[in-house]
Amino acid sequence: MSVLPKSVEKVIEKFGEIPGVGPKSASRMAYHYLRSPNKDASKLAEALIAMDENVVNCSKCFNVSEDEECNICSSPLRKSEKICVVEEPLDVVAFENSGVYDGVYFVLGGAISPADGITSEELRFKELKGRVLELLDTNDVLEVIIATNPSLEGEATASYILDMFQTLEQKDRIRVSRLAMGLPTGADLEYADRLTLKKALEGRRDI
Repeated sequence: MSVLPKSVEKVIEKFGEIPGVGPKSASRMAYHYLRSPNKDASKLAEALIAMDENVVNCSKCFNVSEDEECNICSSPLRKSEKICVVEEPLDVVAFENSGVYDGVYFVLGGAISPADGITSEELRFKELKGRVLELLDTNDVLEVIIATNPSLEGEATASYILDMFQTLEQKDRIRVSRLAMGLPTGADLEYADRLTLKKALEGRRDI
């Protein structure tokens, strides 16, 4: 028999469903809101409901948005001759926070992972092809930057994208590139995994 009220157990259970949150963290989060004197739990619930009701996928890039087109796709300042393909919306946030990219994006919705039952059919490859063809209507040459994660799943997804564009009639107008990968600044070689070292060697340059 549990000593906790069912309502508290339910909240802990829901917090525990968040990726990266274990049972202890879920319990601490629940008790934080339980003890809060400022109705923080109600404010959290209102914010979650508002997000659920108002947020949609951008019709062009599938990033999260409160409008049919996100702020990036609708901005006249973004360069439409390059499109960065990422796995998830948080990857867009990472690029935007860096302030180093001025093109547009496309969110696949994940990466190919047969072990998890995720095949090419579950991802937005057809929509990506359509978006690329749409951008080619207004650009002579288009660069497709593949920015999937440097994992086995990300590499498989990158290979699928490359093969997909090789079959297009307009392939000569499409330049496909991959983010450079390798050793981060300050890293020790002895702690680098095999894939990281392989990418670092392949991406070496003259000095």
